[in-house]
Amino acid sequence: MSNVQAGWSRSDRAMTAGKLMLAWVALLWLLEVVDTATGHALDGFGVTPRDPSELADVVPSAFIHFGFAHLTANTLPLLVLGFLAALTGLRRFLLVCALIVIADGLGVWLISPAHTNTAGASGLIFGLFGFLLVTGFVERRPLGILVGIVIAAIWGGSILTGLAPTQTGVSWQGHLLGLLAGIAAAFLFSRRPTRGPREADWSRP
Repeated sequence: MSNVQAGWSRSDRAMTAGKLMLAWVALLWLLEVVDTATGHALDGFGVTPRDPSELADVVPSAFIHFGFAHLTANTLPLLVLGFLAALTGLRRFLLVCALIVIADGLGVWLISPAHTNTAGASGLIFGLFGFLLVTGFVERRPLGILVGIVIAAIWGGSILTGLAPTQTGVSWQGHLLGLLAGIAAAFLFSRRPTRGPREADWSRP
């Protein structure tokens, strides 16, 4: 059965993925506007390591940023990588994001330096990069492999820089944990190609 016959065309999928990521980024910008207007009251939703009460902030921390410059740096990669990941299936995309955000937040809570406050979408971005980088190889899909190669060429240097422990004011721990969570998600939520007309499709619902 083709995608069109199933009532879920490639253009439908792309449109839905695009709307989802635009809404996601719009929410982040709205939250930063509220944060600025309230004197950065939302910054408290970042994760402070090994404080039991901070476990409640593991998920919210992925939606909070420390200023518009921080958010601006994350906007384009989140839009592009999120869109590409959503094309592989919206249900799977949401599961992948949930795994990355929770694993990354818990990891930051466990291993980041004491008295730090970590927030932002960069852990998710690194996770989506890792997911897209390897999922095509895991599923043996040529288009997926090509996507992984292209994003590695575009963002590989920035990813490596973000993993350097020498940077100040940057949670390399969160970046590394997000990357590892994304790679794990590629294996955990892998889909092998099926026989027939859909075998060549990289992005199935």
